[in-house]
Amino acid sequence: MASEMKANGKLALCVNPMSGRDVRRLAARAANMTHEAKRDIVARVAAGADAVGITDIYVAREPFRIAEGALELMPLNANVHIVDIPLTNTAKDTTAAMHLFKEAGCHTVVSLGGDGTNRALVHADSEIDLVPISTGTNNVFPALMEPTLGGMVAGLNALGKTTGMPESLRPRAKVAHLQTPTQTDIGLIDVVLLRRDHVGNLLPFDADRLDAMLLTRAEPNAVGMSPIGGFIDPVYAHDDYGLWVQMGRDGRIVRAPLSPGHFRDVAVRRTRRTEFGEVLTFNGPGVIALDGDRDHMLREGETASVTLRRDGPRILNVEGIMRWAVGAGMMATAITAET
Repeated sequence: MASEMKANGKLALCVNPMSGRDVRRLAARAANMTHEAKRDIVARVAAGADAVGITDIYVAREPFRIAEGALELMPLNANVHIVDIPLTNTAKDTTAAMHLFKEAGCHTVVSLGGDGTNRALVHADSEIDLVPISTGTNNVFPALMEPTLGGMVAGLNALGKTTGMPESLRPRAKVAHLQTPTQTDIGLIDVVLLRRDHVGNLLPFDADRLDAMLLTRAEPNAVGMSPIGGFIDPVYAHDDYGLWVQMGRDGRIVRAPLSPGHFRDVAVRRTRRTEFGEVLTFNGPGVIALDGDRDHMLREGETASVTLRRDGPRILNVEGIMRWAVGAGMMATAITAET
C-alpha cells in the first residue's frame, strides 16, 4: 500500500457489539464482555490516536451506541464521523461498515472483536493496516493490549509517520482460502470439517465430531482449535506455513482447551506442515467452520478445497512500533513541542 494512501490522518474503529456475548461463553467458563467495557476500550483508543494528532475518527452506528456513546462527550481534537449501515445483526454489518470506512479514505483500522469479527472485516477488504484488539470468545487473531497504545500506533500509522519503519513491524497475516462447490470464503486461524453437525450451531465444538482442520497458527498458548495442533507441532504467525491436522479414534490423545476453561480429549491421528499454495481437500458429508463459525454444508460426495496464502491485512505490531517510534525520536519531539 502506497504511503500517500495512509498519510491522511483518518482512522476507523470497527466495533462488533455482539463479540464476547454469545452462547459459547455461557457454555464454557468465560466472562461476558459488556458494552460498558467496550465503550471504555473505544475511549482509550480514541484518546491515544488523538494524542498523536489524528484528524478524523470513523465509527459505525449500531443499536447499543458503543462507539458513538464513548466518543460523543470526549474532548477530542479529531473530528468524529458516524456512518450509517443497514443493520442485520450479523457479520454482514462488519463487512458493510468496512466498505464505508474504505470509501471515506480509512486505510488504518482498529477492530474490537474476536476471530470471527476480524474474518468479516478482512473478507470486506484485506488491503488495510490493522490493530486487532481482543473482545471476543476464542481469540487467536486479535491481541490483548492496552487500547491507549493501540490507538497511538494506529494514529501514527494513519498519519504516515511509520513509513520508514521495518516491514517486519507490519507483516501481512496468513489467510486460509476456502472453495466449496458453491462459494468461496476465508479463515484467519482455522478451517475445520465437523461430522454430524449443522450450519449455524453456536455451541462449543464436540471433540468427537472433529474430522480435519487447517490451522494458519497452531499456538500452545491459545484457546480453541489452535492448541490442538499447537500441543504437538507449534506454528506461529511469522511462520511461512500452516498445519494440517487429521483426527481419528486411533490417534494420540490431546487434552486441549476448546473454549475458555472447557477441556476435551481430542484424538489426533496425523499432523503435517503445509506450504503456501498447497491445495488441501475436505470430503463430505460434514459442516465446515471458519474461525469458529459453522457456515458451509458439504453433502455426501461433495468436496471443498482450502489453500493457505500470506495475503491478509498488515498487522501493526503495537509494542514494536512504539519502541521504534521512541528510537526514531518521534515521541520526544512531540513532548518537547508541547512544553
